[in-house]
Amino acid sequence: MNLKNPSRLAFRCIFQLWLNFRRLLPRRKCRAFAPRSVNQLAGIQKVYVINLDRQPDRWSRMQRELKRILDSSGRDLLGLTKRYPAVDGKAFSEDPTIDADIDPFYTLEDQLFVEPQPLALPAKFELSRPIRMSRPEVGVARSHINVWRQVATSDQDYSLILEDDTWFHSGFAKHLDQAWDDIVSASHDGQAFDVLYVSYLEVKHGALKTFVSDNVFRSDRGLWHLSGYVLSRDGARKLVHRLPCRGPVDLWINHHFKTLKVYATRQPLIRQRRDTCSTNSYSVLPSLTSIGAITSEGASLFNIRPTEQPVFAFGDCGSGTSSLAMALSMLGYRCCSDLRALPASEMEKLLAGRSDRVFNAYVNIGSLAGNVKQLRDRYPSAKFIVIATKGDTSDALQTVERDLCGSEVAVLDMDSKNRWQVVCEYLRCAPPNSTFPILQDSGQREILHEPTEVEQAPTCDQPKRDESPWVVEPSYEWHGIRLSPAVAGQSENETAFMRIQDDFECLDTRHWLLRSDTFTDNLALFRPANVEFRSGIGAILSVRSEDLGVRKYSAASLCSRNKFLFGRFEASIQASNVPGVVTGFFLHRNSPRQEIDIEIAGNRPDRLIVNVFYNPGGLAANFNYGYRGSPSYIDLGFDASEAIHHFVIEWSSTEIRWLVDNQLVHRRDVWDPTPIPHLPLTLYVNSWITRSTEFAGRVNSKQLPSTTVLESIVLETLSVELSDDSDCTSQFE
Repeated sequence: MNLKNPSRLAFRCIFQLWLNFRRLLPRRKCRAFAPRSVNQLAGIQKVYVINLDRQPDRWSRMQRELKRILDSSGRDLLGLTKRYPAVDGKAFSEDPTIDADIDPFYTLEDQLFVEPQPLALPAKFELSRPIRMSRPEVGVARSHINVWRQVATSDQDYSLILEDDTWFHSGFAKHLDQAWDDIVSASHDGQAFDVLYVSYLEVKHGALKTFVSDNVFRSDRGLWHLSGYVLSRDGARKLVHRLPCRGPVDLWINHHFKTLKVYATRQPLIRQRRDTCSTNSYSVLPSLTSIGAITSEGASLFNIRPTEQPVFAFGDCGSGTSSLAMALSMLGYRCCSDLRALPASEMEKLLAGRSDRVFNAYVNIGSLAGNVKQLRDRYPSAKFIVIATKGDTSDALQTVERDLCGSEVAVLDMDSKNRWQVVCEYLRCAPPNSTFPILQDSGQREILHEPTEVEQAPTCDQPKRDESPWVVEPSYEWHGIRLSPAVAGQSENETAFMRIQDDFECLDTRHWLLRSDTFTDNLALFRPANVEFRSGIGAILSVRSEDLGVRKYSAASLCSRNKFLFGRFEASIQASNVPGVVTGFFLHRNSPRQEIDIEIAGNRPDRLIVNVFYNPGGLAANFNYGYRGSPSYIDLGFDASEAIHHFVIEWSSTEIRWLVDNQLVHRRDVWDPTPIPHLPLTLYVNSWITRSTEFAGRVNSKQLPSTTVLESIVLETLSVELSDDSDCTSQFE
């Protein structure tokens, strides 16, 4: 697994100039590519290139690379090459499951065996917690395994296996020949090796390696990548015999180094291109972040924008319109859905063909059903999707189907398994690495009225926000969509009411967990010892200067054992006033990342920071984009560090309200500026040190320890779901 960031644009340009310059150099002959008749021990007789069908440009570049190297007879390697169509992880209709070849679950312990983290202090439950491979990781593993099966049943003794984002080092032929000669000389049983790495990334804290010669070494573990390696026929049979692959394939194979004959060239002879971004998605990143092994992932921003727009979709009640709307959001559309009518300003702009509309996709909008002909004329390149209905269709849908006669229309059957294929082929885009969402239909909801700026509660400042399809840019004329409360049939009214009140005389383990991890932006490591319970006072959360290896400070955090869906969440808190320290009371989840925040920065305890992070998808959807969210600053009019104050988050399916000491200080409606988080969230209270001096000031160790007092919490929630621990061991803010 390569955790390095992509090269910058300037470096990519230099790299491409270098590749072009190489074309002027003579081609090199490599004796290691030879049939059995030339050497006593056979050479490499076949080359496999793993390449996705949707990336023909990479195959073209690989063909040029292969022509640069000649075999022992003077023929270029392209003549020995077979292109293998890679298994596309984005084409899976459902999440990959366990089968004879792949077990998609592995653990942090498996990862740390290959790449130890001496400074990390993971708790035992973190080591053994299952991690599910991402879809691209499963696709990569299946591709390599399928090639192994071909090698195992072939007539070739040795084959070179390449991924399609590689290039040959200028000294490839010379150094491979030297390594090959050394391996042949060291071979005493006629079988030189099982696997020879010619492309790899060596881990920083790996196992000791043993040099077989000046050009070749063996290692017990610690080599990432399978982008370029030579595999023997016997080695392929051994790998197939050791299946299933448990976890990412380059991780799994490291666990079998001791039972295989694995060599590596002294330096990588084949390298990954620096002008090509990886399409992989690394499932282990949240776990590595939680133990502090990763400290600078960089901003995770959604940079894919749909090209086919606008999109109009129609379907009857209960047909799956809410699911389709969420699917379009996952493709990067800003989607307005399930309304009897559009807001007046948006309807006016849409019918006028104006480009300053808020949305580029409209699903199940009742007022648009009678305007299909006008929309066709106004937007000749518009895309129309109709959800197939079993039985009789409504009059409105019949009207839509009649008006669309003769147009290119996608008909979506929500009961089929190829939903992503139908939608993405029609919209000319790649499906995301998540299953197609299945949500309960919201129905066509009524707009109460269009909110005005005056109604948005007290004036607040808006710092810079994330640039994503799910954050509407600030505008003087857009203040979201104010909807009527949830109606019968929606999840809020179908679940049991629950009330929890805790004065934190002690830790109630039925409801709360103490954290022992961290996250990228936190300069401290959460430690249970930093939470102290005092009768009559509550929980004292401390931040201390303390060298813990991965962090120089310790901090405090507790979270709920359960996840909650909608309700009222109250906390009585006295915040810290130490610069750099942040006091947080918030709801959060990963996959997809959704969050509702109250935060107080230590350098400005007279100001409240409210925030919403929104990412689309159903449960486990891998959308965690954005690092700013959509924050707002609210002046409190008092110093929150001088006394206990009462903070409240009221969260429903149609709005979020923030209250301080029983006074409304901020509210957000739908699309003001984001959709409302719709999935169960875990409740957190914490005190930590931010990396961002802009956010909370610069921490001074002499001002520590810092304390935050949590006097009480009261929850009145309408839906409760037992946590699966996925969010209690990993947090991003």
